[in-house]
Amino acid sequence: SVPFLIRLFPSLLTRFVYLNFLAFPFFADFRQPELLVNNTINLYLTTEPGVTVGIWHTVPSSRGAEAKGKDQRWYEEALADDHPVIIYLHGNGGTR
Repeated sequence: SVPFLIRLFPSLLTRFVYLNFLAFPFFADFRQPELLVNNTINLYLTTEPGVTVGIWHTVPSSRGAEAKGKDQRWYEEALADDHPVIIYLHGNGGTR
């Protein structure tokens, strides 16, 4: 019966393959990444009118002591220095 259901409802297959309806870890507040990951701040970018993307900026552990207690401005300035930036695109689950 499973192949028949998938034939009738192909969107079921994509939901169960990608599992993008699950948000893990459960009950996590992704607006406060410092509770989950050290040396991290939550930022938002407007990519086009009406589209805002949430991002986390995490500095390496070598700059962890320097990042303690810093505000959003410090993290934005850290993006502009000579250190390399690694962009991790996590997928389409709607979470970070």
